[in-house]
Amino acid sequence: MNRHLYNLLFHLCLPLIGLRLAWRAWRAPAYTKRVGERFALLPPLRPGGIWVHAVSVGESIAAAPLVRELLARYPDLPITLTCMTPTGSERIRALFPEAQFAGRVQHCYLPYDLPWAAARFLKRAQPKLAVIMETELWPNYIHQCALRGIPVALANGRLSARSARGYGRFAKLTAPMLAELNLLAVQTQVEAERFIALGARPEAVEVTGSIKFDQQVDAEVSARASALREQWQARQRPVWIAASTREGEDALVIQAYRQLLASQPDALLILVPRHLERFDTAATQLREAGLTFVRRSSGEAVGPDVQVLLGDSMGELMFLYALADIAFVGGSLVETGGHNPLEPAALGLPVIMGPHRFNFLEITAQLLERGALCEVADAQALGTQVAALLSEPARAAAMRDAGLAVLKANQGALKRLLDGLGRLIG
Repeated sequence: MNRHLYNLLFHLCLPLIGLRLAWRAWRAPAYTKRVGERFALLPPLRPGGIWVHAVSVGESIAAAPLVRELLARYPDLPITLTCMTPTGSERIRALFPEAQFAGRVQHCYLPYDLPWAAARFLKRAQPKLAVIMETELWPNYIHQCALRGIPVALANGRLSARSARGYGRFAKLTAPMLAELNLLAVQTQVEAERFIALGARPEAVEVTGSIKFDQQVDAEVSARASALREQWQARQRPVWIAASTREGEDALVIQAYRQLLASQPDALLILVPRHLERFDTAATQLREAGLTFVRRSSGEAVGPDVQVLLGDSMGELMFLYALADIAFVGGSLVETGGHNPLEPAALGLPVIMGPHRFNFLEITAQLLERGALCEVADAQALGTQVAALLSEPARAAAMRDAGLAVLKANQGALKRLLDGLGRLIG
């Protein structure tokens, strides 16, 4: 399939895309807002500057230190931040509030990858440089940038073996797209080889490492979390978090928690589903399990009789991590590839994950090797490991120190990435 066939099929699928958007809006009303932006009906944008695209929450968090450094290095240039999901949008607005960054950071949804929509967006934004986070590659945007002489960089690039096979099935579309990229700043040598095999120009590919190692934890986050636990009178209460859980995983976490209660009857679970449309489903599951819970969005205090805090607020994941003593990182007991374990590791938490970690293979391999991460196969093993870590503070402390050591040993990717972007922007 080449780009012309891709465009034809994309246009033919527009009615289905509209139906899918309506379905998602039914599950999560936030999708009803700003629909026009998805079809290139855009808000006013200050032209020029740097366009950074981060598809959703994880990429937005990863992009934050990059954006802050770009703001510092290029004080005269605006940053246009785009994403595709309401959760990503909320996270961007929380990270870069209008009151603090007015005129410097502007935000909208990225219109769908249709030639006319991409052209309209680029005409409005007129970026001097386009930066795409991780692997959100859209053929028309990349081609339209090439036509306009706008350099495009892939930042913090990652490509699993599964994704590489998927791209490889559409070589006539993928190879020309990758060849038009000016810089592919990728996390590992293995990923560099995968991109080159798919059509990227070798001279454009650089192994810079993962900028997620360079994240800095705001001291205020830990201070606020400590104060809230004091307010809950939960300083001595064991607290664990199951974060970024995916469909089918909440039930496994609840099963593990019920097992944990046998040895730690006062344990508090913080359950944070990955997507906002699943908050109500998770609440129903907790209710059916007979567990007492409060929703974070309600602002209710977590008293000693509350067993679960349901993290249904937006943009608070790091704060919720900071409330906990132990972290399970979701998307890993089900086959979705796992989520970022460096966020809890940066806060000094022992990390537990399931066997499905293909989105973070290199990172989790390092954490496992250094003893900062514990792998579990199922709900029973999860409950057992949480109980063990709560009862073995020395082991938990060793995992904490190992995680922080892995972070420190791998820092520097952000500077290497910025140097590469600097060569493109001139």
